Amino acid sequence: MLALMGPAFVAGAWRFGPGALTSAVQAGSQYGYMLLWVILISAVLMFVFNDMAVRLGLASGDSVVQVTKQKLGRPIGVMAGFGVFSITLMFAVGNAVGSGLALSLLLGGSVVGWTLASTVAVGLLIAMRNTYKAMERLLVALIGLMSVGFLASTILSDPDWAAAAQGLIPKFPAEASVLLIALIGTNFSINSAFYTGYAIHERKLNRQQYRAITLMDTLPGNVATAFMAMLIIIVASAVLHSTGTVATTFPQLASVLEPLAGKVGAVLFSLGFFAAAFSSMAANASAGGTLLADALGWNSSLSGWRVKLLVYGVLAWGLQLLWWRRVLPLS
Repeated sequence: MLALMGPAFVAGAWRFGPGALTSAVQAGSQYGYMLLWVILISAVLMFVFNDMAVRLGLASGDSVVQVTKQKLGRPIGVMAGFGVFSITLMFAVGNAVGSGLALSLLLGGSVVGWTLASTVAVGLLIAMRNTYKAMERLLVALIGLMSVGFLASTILSDPDWAAAAQGLIPKFPAEASVLLIALIGTNFSINSAFYTGYAIHERKLNRQQYRAITLMDTLPGNVATAFMAMLIIIVASAVLHSTGTVATTFPQLASVLEPLAGKVGAVLFSLGFFAAAFSSMAANASAGGTLLADALGWNSSLSGWRVKLLVYGVLAWGLQLLWWRRVLPLS
């Protein structure tokens, strides 16, 4: 049963990156516990779409793009694959820089240098022979690290748990419309659901395992990422209520957290930040290469050399930030 864990966690790692972290920090820092309910609803929607992707993969024996080509025509299927690939390019820069920024917070040194090192590390992971299996194990472990880091830093920040519980009751701050969209958009990702179907095929799972997959992977994989987003909102709220400081970015929150939760709390929080950004970078690039290869009619297995080349293309796109230092100096 435990061996079935993986596909939903890979999708969750893709979804839960710097964008989700930043929107959660802003939600907690600006509105306290008031927007926790948004994460809960997003988690329910995400579970439904992940479950549909799993059922489609198990029932058809084919990928989402291939089924789209069969049912709606080849042009629509190709557009779907290229569409998801384009979205992964948009996430590539943020994931790469998020990894470098987290390591810079933890170890010091240049953000640009750590960004390059993180990208090289993902590239080495993709170069492994059984790529998907190695990546899945790493991402499940990183999500475990995130959970421990964020939970420990939350406890150390001593939040108001009663007020947090009240945040699960829907409220609509009139001035929070854009942030509401950002929270939903970063925690409810149809793109990651797309990739779940491919992960099912990588694992060679079958229909008879559907119930076990739901209990051991789809459900806990979605609960884990929603739980972590809620913890970040709670930490940001605790900092706001204790110090009166509004932190709109993750580095700001980590620095403000240290006087409140101590050095250990800040380090654990930064570790969670790195795990989120690095896992999202690996999953995002892998999904982009896989979906584009499938759209082009190639073998979409992550171990295929064409897919690997496309994955490296996504990683290289993310490194373009190194040439944008004059616009966004991070070193």
